[in-house]
Amino acid sequence: MYNTTVYYSKDASPELFLNLKKKTLFIFDQDGTLYLGNRPFDFAVGFINRLREAGKRVLFFTNNASHNPVYYVDKLSRLGFSPQDGELMTSGDVTIQFLLRHRPGKTVYLVGTPQLEKQFSEAGIILTDDADIVVSSFDTTLTYKKLETACRLIRGGAEYLSTHPDFNCPTEDGFIPDSGAISAFITASTGVTPTYFGKPYKETLEMIIEQTGVSKDKMCIFGDRLYTDIALGRRFGVTSCLVYTGETTPKDVEKASPADRPDYVFPSLFEADEVIFG
Repeated sequence: MYNTTVYYSKDASPELFLNLKKKTLFIFDQDGTLYLGNRPFDFAVGFINRLREAGKRVLFFTNNASHNPVYYVDKLSRLGFSPQDGELMTSGDVTIQFLLRHRPGKTVYLVGTPQLEKQFSEAGIILTDDADIVVSSFDTTLTYKKLETACRLIRGGAEYLSTHPDFNCPTEDGFIPDSGAISAFITASTGVTPTYFGKPYKETLEMIIEQTGVSKDKMCIFGDRLYTDIALGRRFGVTSCLVYTGETTPKDVEKASPADRPDYVFPSLFEADEVIFG
């Protein structure tokens, strides 16, 4: 039996949101939740600041591995979120950690941006065109040659991994193809489905717990996607909060099974701020 989803309304009883007020770690998706492209949601900046002032901890987690952590720290700072040490994590970080711990010494062919290539190389992972493992990601520098090489290696027996399953990335101008769309191409050609990382997979929650020291019952996650942000919470017992500022629409929630619906639904982080600090 699944809990009934709580939908925000101005007339909702404050008692319905007491569970949220007790959380100590607030995890935030980035694209579609805190900002769209380079346009921050002003109410999101204010909410983050109030959480810190109240002694809550904040973690920015993005599945978007097209950029490295340095880029995201700079971006979040520029948009007004003032990220602090230990407050940022990406699906690229989770994938690298898995490779270092569970595939030590294995070579990798990476379908990714130069920033992600640099992140992998700096972590000590050897990148080559004749590799043991293929890793695909959200690659805005994608070429047919990259796809051809990835498919050839996978058909030859290389293990196939992907940093995250997101099909689309929200921007100011609409959605653009993301990592899941690239994986779908490779899978269609090879018949091999990758092992995914990022949200909603257990390696992500394990890394969050390890980095923060916070137990999952003290966490909540805010995001705009049912199949990544919300699914992480539903699979592993983390309180999940959906916002309508990104990919998911009210119709999507209505069509979803009870097992896939969030614990809470807010139009945006503005309303979440209201119920926690109002």
